[in-house]
Amino acid sequence: MKHEVFEKNIPLLFIGVILVTAIGALVEIVPLFYIDSTIEKVEGVRPYTPLELKGRDIYVREGCYNCHSQMIRPFRDEVERYGHYSLAAESMYDHPFQWGSKRTGPDLARVGGKYSNLWHQTHMRSPRTVVPESIMPNYPWLEKNTLNYGDIGVRLAVMQKLGVPYSDVAVAEAKADLEAQANPTADATGLRARYGAKVGQENFGGQPGRITELDALIAYLQMLGRQVDFATYKAQAR
Repeated sequence: MKHEVFEKNIPLLFIGVILVTAIGALVEIVPLFYIDSTIEKVEGVRPYTPLELKGRDIYVREGCYNCHSQMIRPFRDEVERYGHYSLAAESMYDHPFQWGSKRTGPDLARVGGKYSNLWHQTHMRSPRTVVPESIMPNYPWLEKNTLNYGDIGVRLAVMQKLGVPYSDVAVAEAKADLEAQANPTADATGLRARYGAKVGQENFGGQPGRITELDALIAYLQMLGRQVDFATYKAQAR
């Protein structure tokens, strides 16, 4: 058979492998030079607010990603359980993204708005109070720790350098925007002008007059999966 020529001739086999690999690489790489982005633009997707960004940092710090992915695969069982499959655009401002393949707990890609702030407060304080079968540890320190956000402007500036489209005004007003989102009676005109009218402005952690780490974490959780209106979303044809 013809393939025996390659199998019995190591130099020829090596050249053949290099040739096939080169062709495959060209087929994969060349098209990327002719498209603006590998991620489709989806209406509603925006950068995190300063409070949400701090909440995401706490989420990563506490290792929540070890048990909860944020990636709903396009399979019937996943979509029926968690909701619409995840879009790449929903994670385009994540550094790093929270996709994964391991779930000890449920996927959190669509957790935003599923539960009340009070539920999240109780859940972080004592998970088994609301989910008796949960093996999640307690996180009582989150509601005790005052949020340290003195560096939030620098944090946004770093994200800006990584390609997240924060404006210079958003960086300069980061501290004010964070405080406004955590206070339901504050003037949030600037916050909503920069991040959209749908931004939640609440006392997320349940302690008026204080901004805690729990405020930031719940603000982050409550926005997950809520940016895209899947009732009107249609995937772009390629």
